[in-house]
Amino acid sequence: MAHDFAAAMNLALIVVDGEGHIQFANPAFCCMFGYDFDDIRGRPITIIIPERMRGAHTVGMSNVAAGAKPGLGGKAVEVSALKSDGSEFPIEITLSTWKTESGFWAGAAIKDISERRERDAKLMRLASHDTLTGLPNRHEFTTHLAQKLAAGAPCSLFLMDLDGFKEVNDAHGHVVGDSLLQAVAVRIPYLLGDRATVGRLGGDEFAVLYADSGDPLSAQKDASAILDAFRKPFSLGGLELELGVSIGIAIAPLHGEDGDELLASADFALYRAKAAGGRGYRFFEPSMRSESQAKRDMRDDLRRAMRQGELELYYQPQVELSSRRVVGFEALIRWNHPQHGLLLPGRFLPSLEQSALASEIGWWTLDEACRMAHKLNGRGEGCKVAVNLFAQQFRSPHLRERVMEAVQRHGIAPSWLELEVTEEVTLNDDEASLQTLKCIRDIGVGVAFDDFGTGYASLSSLQRYPLTTLKIDRGFIRDIQTSASDAAITRALVAMSREMGLDTVAEGIETEAQAAVLLAMGCGQGQGYLYGRPMPAQDALNFFRQVQTAGGLRAARAL
Repeated sequence: MAHDFAAAMNLALIVVDGEGHIQFANPAFCCMFGYDFDDIRGRPITIIIPERMRGAHTVGMSNVAAGAKPGLGGKAVEVSALKSDGSEFPIEITLSTWKTESGFWAGAAIKDISERRERDAKLMRLASHDTLTGLPNRHEFTTHLAQKLAAGAPCSLFLMDLDGFKEVNDAHGHVVGDSLLQAVAVRIPYLLGDRATVGRLGGDEFAVLYADSGDPLSAQKDASAILDAFRKPFSLGGLELELGVSIGIAIAPLHGEDGDELLASADFALYRAKAAGGRGYRFFEPSMRSESQAKRDMRDDLRRAMRQGELELYYQPQVELSSRRVVGFEALIRWNHPQHGLLLPGRFLPSLEQSALASEIGWWTLDEACRMAHKLNGRGEGCKVAVNLFAQQFRSPHLRERVMEAVQRHGIAPSWLELEVTEEVTLNDDEASLQTLKCIRDIGVGVAFDDFGTGYASLSSLQRYPLTTLKIDRGFIRDIQTSASDAAITRALVAMSREMGLDTVAEGIETEAQAAVLLAMGCGQGQGYLYGRPMPAQDALNFFRQVQTAGGLRAARAL
């Protein structure tokens, strides 16, 4: 009966004796490796092991047979294996050993993971390149820049912002706008050739790196050539579109010795080029840094706002796509400015950067999120509240204690709280990030990767992180019906998340059609204007109670 069971399994099974000779292999194994069982019975197991790995295997099996504890017993391990035709392929193998009166035995369950490896490699390529233009994305470009600067190479860095792009986008729509970005991504590299690396940093912002070239005169000549190239209209589907470009230039090491400093210098210069009317270039000048005073002033205003209670958390619902049941809320900070009205975080959070005020505001948002979780779960409903962490909080040695204090102070279950971190924050210090996340999960608090897929997604290390939720960035959802690449990436991310046992939340859902596509892909949860905009705490509480009473969002809207 045991042999019948093994024969019916899709999982490849094999058993070897103490001498390392094959005594059993089920049909799935024979199919996977290209053998008939009669041909391999009694043959050494090393026929499926690449030659470079056979020595280590033989020593390991001998030690275990002599009584040593198997180091990999019961653990799934990824290795290379050898088919009958001599080709190698990746497998996941789980070993077990036992002893009988007849001696030592070893068995293994084997999975072919070729498809998984191929998918991961594809996602890795997608993670390093902008899906719309095929150019290196922000992370890939800045990594390349950092490598060149670390090697001591002189560099010229151009930051470029398209002039007139918003007008084209507004007048002709996103499809034409995306086509125009693709046309720019062809024209610039064609003009510059192999002398430069071109990347898309996001939106209509591009960057050019001339490595091993720190000559201002050469940079001036190249900038003029780029400006000239933009004087020719872009022809798209019968449209003749006029587009200009503004360029900010920084030279290393004169204007910055590391990537962040050089990018900041080029950004200062770009700001000046735009302020001068655009369609021109500016070199960085040290006096431009005085503009950072505006950020310091903003921090002072924020500090005052914090003291006077002008900051407020709004809450956007997260729903289960299949039932439209509200399962959580994301906490989003707002500033009730006395002169400028309600300000979104993009207006003021960038000015915090590495300031201590960021941590102070971050601990306040954590406390408010826990307070809200207590109100939402008055009858133990299990509705979670997700709150973003600042980088300073994430790297704080007291994060675990501060989270525990907030949870206990408001009397909530740890699972009602979820902390959102970005790839950039965690990947800056991979090992330290891993330990931090483990500490959070030990408490029982959820951990979500926010805006997943927009940076360098370390797919192999994702398995190491004790995550509960993967949030797919809204940039992949907007055109999910019309963009094959966005749909493919989203489908792969959903599948990967499901295989890892994570909740998947798609951000930025605005239409029923987008929701239907995501539901068909197997995405479990979503948030966006389709289900509700960010709202003040009391409005969110009322919304939740109404939906809960009605038994779902659709039913609540029908009331």
